[in-house]
Amino acid sequence: MHKVISWFNEVTKDDIPTVGGKGANLGEMTNADIPVPPGFIVTSEAYYDFLESSRVIDNIRALLEPLDPGDSKELQKVAAEVKKLMMDVAMPQEIVEEIKKAYNKLGGGFVAVRSSATAEDLPEASFAGQQSTYLNIQGGDNVVNAVQKCWASLFEPRAIYYRHQQGFDHFKVGIAVPVQRMVDSVTSGVMFTVEPVTSDTKKIVIEAIYGLGEGLVSGEVTPDLYLIDKEAMSIISKRMSQQERELKRNPHGIQDEPNTWHKVPSAGQKRQKITDDDIKRLAEVAKHIENHYRFPQDIEWAKEGDNIYILQTRPVTTIKETAEEEPEIQAPILLEGDAASPGLASGSVRVIHDTTQLDQVKEGDILVTEMTTPDFVPAMKRAVAIVTDRGGRTAHAAIVSRELGIPCIVGTEKATKVLSNNQKITVDGSHGKVYNGKVTRRITTTLMTNILKEAIPTKTKVYVNLAQPELADSVASRNVDGVGLLRAEFIIAQIGEHPSYMLKQNRGKEFIDKLYDGLHTFARAFDPRPVVYRTTDFKTNEYCDLVGGQEFEEVEENPMIGYRGASRYVTDIDTFKLELEAVKRVRKNHPNLWVMIPFVRTVNELKQTKDILEAEGLKRSDNFKLWMMVEVPSNIFLIDKFLGIGIDGISIGSNDLTQLILGIDRDSAKLADTFDERNEAVLMALERAITVSKSMSVTSSICGQAPSVYPELTEKLVSWGITSVSVSPDMIGTTRQIISRAEAKLGINDRSA
Repeated sequence: MHKVISWFNEVTKDDIPTVGGKGANLGEMTNADIPVPPGFIVTSEAYYDFLESSRVIDNIRALLEPLDPGDSKELQKVAAEVKKLMMDVAMPQEIVEEIKKAYNKLGGGFVAVRSSATAEDLPEASFAGQQSTYLNIQGGDNVVNAVQKCWASLFEPRAIYYRHQQGFDHFKVGIAVPVQRMVDSVTSGVMFTVEPVTSDTKKIVIEAIYGLGEGLVSGEVTPDLYLIDKEAMSIISKRMSQQERELKRNPHGIQDEPNTWHKVPSAGQKRQKITDDDIKRLAEVAKHIENHYRFPQDIEWAKEGDNIYILQTRPVTTIKETAEEEPEIQAPILLEGDAASPGLASGSVRVIHDTTQLDQVKEGDILVTEMTTPDFVPAMKRAVAIVTDRGGRTAHAAIVSRELGIPCIVGTEKATKVLSNNQKITVDGSHGKVYNGKVTRRITTTLMTNILKEAIPTKTKVYVNLAQPELADSVASRNVDGVGLLRAEFIIAQIGEHPSYMLKQNRGKEFIDKLYDGLHTFARAFDPRPVVYRTTDFKTNEYCDLVGGQEFEEVEENPMIGYRGASRYVTDIDTFKLELEAVKRVRKNHPNLWVMIPFVRTVNELKQTKDILEAEGLKRSDNFKLWMMVEVPSNIFLIDKFLGIGIDGISIGSNDLTQLILGIDRDSAKLADTFDERNEAVLMALERAITVSKSMSVTSSICGQAPSVYPELTEKLVSWGITSVSVSPDMIGTTRQIISRAEAKLGINDRSA
């Protein structure tokens, strides 16, 4: 029998073959006087002894050799059979006794039992997250059982698949199991000794949450984020996130469910999770660890009482200076489509075929449907992810998902047929892939990277596209220069009644009050930053679905180019006046609310609309700006004449403009590859709109996704003189980084916006 137990102070970073990467680092830090909770390691030799004595290797090989890891159902089935084999075999009594003896020597009580694969946390092959961790385990028998579960977790489906993809022999990857005194975390988190956006080694990044760190690593909780200057040990920036629940020890001591979620009191949900002094203490420890290893580190920490403990450290191997995207998951794929909104989410499928079924979508479900419409928004808000059969990245589902900050995949063609209700899946909106079951990934690095990107200064303003009033406060807290496109459609949809219908019933004031409430929410949240409100641009098919809408809307064959935008204002002035009255009321206390006119087909339409605004008391001034959407080809051909009417700014609706220039339905999945803002004809239109506006001292913006998708296009926009870019909330940081690089390349040091 080989050595079963090694104590932390008996091992160093050179002992990976016997104690794994995690165990080796715990020993290394212990010997370097870093505050690590005490513990011991059940060695990989004990694991190999268990395999040999149990005689299960041949049976496991027989199950694994014919397996096609790409067959997700078969992979799940075989993995379950292998794990059952591993758990059904009795652990050798000598190993059991050694583990219990070490547990008692540690002092008993609650411990953390963690997996430490012998190839884990290495630059060459990271196995992090492939195996299991068990927290708040108490009692010798329970510790032994948890160790055996860790051994069995070497054959989780994701671990089998990963080893197959990487070419590792299943039986040459051993596993050790550190057993460590449990820290009853008040707060916990992760810190990096390198800033991941630019690999800036002069900064330290700290994430913090309430409760156990598993809530952060699993992606269940969004952390606070603090940025520290490594040399001065000063706090550069802080961003607090609302935390509604925390993972803590089960007060009933149930070993089958040792940790449970608890509600965070309302008063503390938005508070800074740790003090400034704690931030600096953590930064000092992080710097000490990096100096010891002489390499940037990714460190897990926890605070209990006044004491700060280090639970793990590993080298930072996944962050590269040129990396722009989240790493792709290595797991079997169920379905693929177009990546429409980034992020990763797991949940139960809810297939919806029409709007009468929307109430079936519950909190935490994944909405699967052919295509969404504005009527779907309430259900979309309850969903954690969205998958559609049809549509492209400018489809309704894509736009709303990006604003809500949830993953979305469009254009799968067969999601509603392949996926079934209550099926557990994971949606990777960054890569357009759907996986079977729950697949976890440490997503906080991506979140942190995005937040850090948002802090990058740019001369070109970065605005945000918004429509949901409940998102106003959270988005306003971010580093964004204002709202470049406030869409009215969702506010109107929440009102639920056609404005002309309400006007006919002498309920115009009720409509004004409700629209005021929505607009006021945005203007208040962003004041003094501008909020550019695009007046209602409902199409006839959308207006018709509102209560009373059928009385006022005709059926059109092609609503996209039908009765919409400015054409409505100049023919239905009384209804338009309701909207303008709401704007005026908001502006009494928040003059940062501006107006933008959509879908203006003719110069005369713009003049007539401007006349109506002025007659209602909305005249251009130093604190009231009038913008026009540029989304119709006539706007490009006659841009100087439109500007000559007298406006302050334009915003290019690149989605509609591309659609109309190329003659492509923007929602067509089959034509998605042809729909491209980089098409020569579209570029000519963009350049003309921006350069002519600049020559006439009119500001220019763009409110589509293209600038944050195509860096080369953004460079062109900046070189032509665009003054702002407006994007969905999820792309604020990415867009700032792209603009910053474009400005640096062009040598732009100053620009009046």
